[in-house]
Amino acid sequence: MTERLSTEQLRLCDDVRKNYYEITENISKAAEKSGRASSDITFLAATKTVEPEIINYAISLGLKKIGENRVQELLSKYDRYDLENADLQFIGHLQTNKVRQIIGKVSMIQSVDSMKLANEISKQSIKNGLTTDVLIEVNIGREENKSGVLAENCDELIENIGALEGINVKGLMCVPPICDTKQENFKFFDNMYKLFIDISSKKYDNVSMDFLSMGMSDDYTEAILSGANMVRVGSRLFGARIYR
Repeated sequence: MTERLSTEQLRLCDDVRKNYYEITENISKAAEKSGRASSDITFLAATKTVEPEIINYAISLGLKKIGENRVQELLSKYDRYDLENADLQFIGHLQTNKVRQIIGKVSMIQSVDSMKLANEISKQSIKNGLTTDVLIEVNIGREENKSGVLAENCDELIENIGALEGINVKGLMCVPPICDTKQENFKFFDNMYKLFIDISSKKYDNVSMDFLSMGMSDDYTEAILSGANMVRVGSRLFGARIYR
């Protein structure tokens, strides 16, 4: 594979290799501190703006899950991902009119925050003879400029989505506010974990709290220490993003 890469891509691959092993080591240490094994934590690489060749190199190192934020970018790169060795998920805000474009292409949609979106995922999944796994996105910081259901409305949304065919709720995800201190990070992460545990104790149809997806490049270790079992790491693995 590396024979087909440009000089710049080879340089990036060298950085990715070093970053990948550093991240996996940090995940292992944080998991141990939280009383778990590294295998209990899912490392998902956020691949927005990253070339498929670089993504595939990370997969060759052992990366098992990748996530895209934008439908159009996912579609443009889809045929070049190494999906024989990695799982593709959608982790960004999803418009209902684009659901049909990714159903069957992703194993999970991590950003469901309304019945309107859930109904469309259900409709398109049934149409394609599939069941799509989703996570419920929670606006844990109550930020007006962010998507996500408010914590106090989460139970009702999950119960209603659980009644739909073609869709399974597999857990929760969040993008907490940018914080100045680790203590602030822990506050939001701890609140998410409490919500996760509370919902886990209830018995809703087609709902299993398998994943608590929280923590990104700057705070993934704090998220693990607070109970996350999935982290979404992008720039820490691939370097600073060049947005187009």
